[in-house]
Amino acid sequence: MNDRLFGLLERALAPFKTAPWWLQVTSIYVAARLISAVILLGVAWHQGASPWGAAQPDYLSFINIWDSEWYQRIFTEGYPSTIPRSANGTAETNAWAFYPLFPLIVKGLHALTGFGWVVLAPAVAVAAGLGATLVIYKIFVRFAAPGTALWGVAFFATFPISAILQIPYAESLSTLLLAAALYFLIKRQYWWAVPTVIFLCLSRPAGVPFAAVVGLHLLLRWWHRRQDPFPMQEMLSGAVLLLVSGVMAFAWMLIAWAVTGEMSSYTDTETAWRGGPLVLFEPWFDAGVALVGPLWGPLLPVLLVALAALYLNSHSVRRIGVDLRLWCAMYLLYLLAVLHPQTSTFRMLLPFFPLALAAAFISTSRAYRWSVLVMFTLLQLVWVTWLWQWTQLPGGGDWPP
Repeated sequence: MNDRLFGLLERALAPFKTAPWWLQVTSIYVAARLISAVILLGVAWHQGASPWGAAQPDYLSFINIWDSEWYQRIFTEGYPSTIPRSANGTAETNAWAFYPLFPLIVKGLHALTGFGWVVLAPAVAVAAGLGATLVIYKIFVRFAAPGTALWGVAFFATFPISAILQIPYAESLSTLLLAAALYFLIKRQYWWAVPTVIFLCLSRPAGVPFAAVVGLHLLLRWWHRRQDPFPMQEMLSGAVLLLVSGVMAFAWMLIAWAVTGEMSSYTDTETAWRGGPLVLFEPWFDAGVALVGPLWGPLLPVLLVALAALYLNSHSVRRIGVDLRLWCAMYLLYLLAVLHPQTSTFRMLLPFFPLALAAAFISTSRAYRWSVLVMFTLLQLVWVTWLWQWTQLPGGGDWPP
């Protein structure tokens, strides 16, 4: 029965297999976004009244909630000149936690077209997501046959939190810029990577782990220069990329400092959501204690790192190349250092997109690959229903997506 089903699917997809690569990738992305739209519409139908409006909102209203509201405030009002603070001096939540590139692009398009945020912001998100998917395929096809690369793209496009690619958040734009920066790094086109990294670091906070990857990439090239020549011209361009990446990793903090006059304005704003100061790595141990108690809780982050190290050294992950593995390792280290683990952590997993290709490498079985797509789609329904839909908790508020 399964063989007959797969046979029917293959015959139905026969014209797809002979199409140009960009049309294949675009078709996968569009199909995935239509599925996400159906899920969002279905969940919106069951949405009750929320802080953003009445029950059963339409599609565009439903996707313009949560942090979309903050980006829209930046679009309409810009950033505050001072950090709002409570009576005891603690920073309150404000727009400085959100990077400017996405709302600025929407504002520029608004000036050209006259269309507003509600229309333009989702359009920019969807277009950037498509661009990211196309670049991701170009990365994947460097390490895999076109068919396997397409499966990796399909896994990325249907990932459980992939609905975020069509929601007015900066994730799709940041993923496009990250994928482009990694693509140029892998191809050793360091000059092209320089402007890409500048824009990347103005879209979301990815500069620190990317700068670490650039440094390790250059160090490995220098170490292996006898077997793999490292010309002086590439050393120079690589050094410039490393310098720019390092500076841009802290650029938004410096901009916030320059505008508000407060050196800690960005970090104070970021920690306003967690209700305490930034202490590297500590929140993960606190979360472990909260989950399983003081005896075994501190071991949970250690176990997470051990499992991640094993997976990043597995056969399927080694096939994606050193640079992509370095990115996954450095990004994980960055999250462990600065992130306060909560429900929003799921959304932070999108930059691990290289592991979608590793997942495709695990098995060439049609049953396995189609099962992953079905599982991802079902988990996407879980994510939208559980986290994107507003359902007030007994103590007030709701878990953020």
